[in-house]
Amino acid sequence: MNQREMNRKEPSFYRQFFSLYIALVLQNVVTLSVNLTDNVMLGAYSETSLAGVAAANQIQFVYQMLLAAFGEGMVILGSQYWGKQQTKPMKKIAAMMMQHGLAVMAVLFVLISLLPEWAIGLFTTDGPIIAEGAGYLRLIRFTYLFFAVTQLLLAVLRSMQIVKIALYLSAMTFFVNCGINYVLIFGKFGMPEMGTAGAAVGTLTARVLETAVLIFYIAKTEKSLCLRVRDFFQFDRLLWKDYMKVTLPILVTNGLWGVNTALQTAILGHMTAAAIAANSAASNLFLLVKSTAVGAASAAGVVIGKVIGGGDMEQVKRYARRLQKVFLGIGICSGIALFFLRIPVLALYDLRPETKAMANTFLMILSAVDVGMSYQMPTNTGIIRGGGDVMFVVKMDLISIWMIVLPLSFFMAFVVKASPAVVVWCLNADQFFKCVPAFVRCNSWKWIRKLTRE
Repeated sequence: MNQREMNRKEPSFYRQFFSLYIALVLQNVVTLSVNLTDNVMLGAYSETSLAGVAAANQIQFVYQMLLAAFGEGMVILGSQYWGKQQTKPMKKIAAMMMQHGLAVMAVLFVLISLLPEWAIGLFTTDGPIIAEGAGYLRLIRFTYLFFAVTQLLLAVLRSMQIVKIALYLSAMTFFVNCGINYVLIFGKFGMPEMGTAGAAVGTLTARVLETAVLIFYIAKTEKSLCLRVRDFFQFDRLLWKDYMKVTLPILVTNGLWGVNTALQTAILGHMTAAAIAANSAASNLFLLVKSTAVGAASAAGVVIGKVIGGGDMEQVKRYARRLQKVFLGIGICSGIALFFLRIPVLALYDLRPETKAMANTFLMILSAVDVGMSYQMPTNTGIIRGGGDVMFVVKMDLISIWMIVLPLSFFMAFVVKASPAVVVWCLNADQFFKCVPAFVRCNSWKWIRKLTRE
């Protein structure tokens, strides 16, 4: 292919990537805005309520990461079949994804039903916080089924480059959840003042509505796969082996990452009473800005997978080079945005001065962290893993997180007795040094692998 033909193809690349990217970022922003708004409302209601729900949400985060692993397996393998225009294998992969995801949901539901106080006690030793968090869990556990169905169905649509419905669902969830939360947390318009229980009721209502609307949308408008309930009872041994070969490493990575994030909360929560509330306030805004990197990773994975499925490996390399430059630009812009957004957002919280000051320090640190993370995470999980090399990310995370970051953070927190700010630096150090292996691996092209069957 000559240079003129390559240049003609570039607008197609940018259209593909940014049409997916913008929708995915907006979806993540709206979704996380729900959590941010919940935190602001609960922070205004009670700092103990805020800390209790923050601890409970760490369990939700681990669960979300496990579901995301099953979904990513679908996207990586499914997008290559989509590139080959083969939809029959996609339906079978979607069925097996749903079966595995619902099995995880059932185990978590039973565990939380039996041991809610124990689950919250993993993150804090404060009795009132445990009581608030356990009460929240007793209601929020009923959202697990609806959340699983929605997230896994959206993964199927994402593998087909259908992403706008996710944005619309997130917007609907935002308004429903925030409206109910405002009324029930504070007891407005004659309703009872329910505090954390009100937040749980709002989330549950929004999740049920979200799932119902998505199922209706798929049944009425999705014509490429024509998914029906009976399709989710399929099982294909050969495709299952292909799916699990891709998914198991992601499951390990996401599971460890979820546990890692939960352990970070546990480390800070066992340091000072204010640290867990400050970390909750800071991390919710950080996650909101982090959506730019998460969206980039998801969009890159779909685009790269589709091109590999189509068989043009030179085009894959060109796309990967372009994407790395885009990721770096996203990182610089989002880091600057986080630095300046921290002041007006923290002003919305009704926290003690020392807690708010600690959250402000955390956010200044995370502004720098965001730049490195915005390059390495989309490169690793979008390009490299999306291109078929799922083991590289597993190996890198095992070394960086479990052999360096967590041991160092435990040492600084409980042996050196360093300040929470120093511990936050240690907990996020991997976002900088993982940039080097990501760059080397991505530009070696050894990650390009065709995963589909002929």
